Amino acid sequence: MKKLSVLFILMAGLLWLGCEEIPPVINPSMGNNNPGEPIPVEDQQRQVLIEEFTGVRCVNCPAGSAAIEDLLGIHGQRLVAISIHAGSFAPPYSGSLYDFRIDEGISLLSYLGEPLGYPTAVINRKKFDGEFDLQLGRQQWAGFIAQELLEVPKVKVDIQNTYSNEDRKLEVTATLYVEENITDEDVRISVAITESDIQDLQLTPESGTPDPSYKHKHVLRDMLTNYDGDPISEALTTGAAIEKTFTMTLPNDWVAAHCEVVVFVNTGGENKEVLQVHHAGVTE
Repeated sequence: MKKLSVLFILMAGLLWLGCEEIPPVINPSMGNNNPGEPIPVEDQQRQVLIEEFTGVRCVNCPAGSAAIEDLLGIHGQRLVAISIHAGSFAPPYSGSLYDFRIDEGISLLSYLGEPLGYPTAVINRKKFDGEFDLQLGRQQWAGFIAQELLEVPKVKVDIQNTYSNEDRKLEVTATLYVEENITDEDVRISVAITESDIQDLQLTPESGTPDPSYKHKHVLRDMLTNYDGDPISEALTTGAAIEKTFTMTLPNDWVAAHCEVVVFVNTGGENKEVLQVHHAGVTE
């Protein structure tokens, strides 16, 4: 009888352990991911920048672009993409409608480092533990993005765009809200303009020859700052609000409704890390 009592107690203990509550795995992207509902700046969480290097002659690059779209579908507004056409795969075809190469993109390729292969991207301009450089292969993107999303932003970014269809003038007002003291000696603000859904030639595995119906997304069209950012001279102390204004006239062949302003705060020098990024539609 005593043996049965002991056995009963052991079984009850095992059942209790088996029913112990296991905390859920929290997806760092949980929150407001609806691109139609901008998140108030006070509720802004860590947002991550992925800079993809690509080219119209790169047969494997469409797979990288598709992977980025999948990641955007998972993380919503907390992931911001820029596609930079630079390098040996970037020259347009004779039948291309556009040359997506710009001076800033070519400078960024040199600044962030030439990749060993494509598709490739840089995440928050950060050299992660165990990596030799900033460039990362497609299979690495998801893990490092999730890792970066867990960080708490040292600064939050607000963007207010004013755009006129009549003269195509765009005014960007970026406000930086410093959440904690930033002691880096060289901190910069970068402002880029991207455009999506540009239909033009792209070499793909399916087409064999350049596909004229391919839609390019998040193409870096221009920068309103230097390619590596403009220095921030103001003190980045907790509670500071720093406002910067930038203007440009959109070329006539850009579709304003497909353009976005991307603003990010990054460090200069050896450490190029992006502290926070935000984006907003031109026509918002």
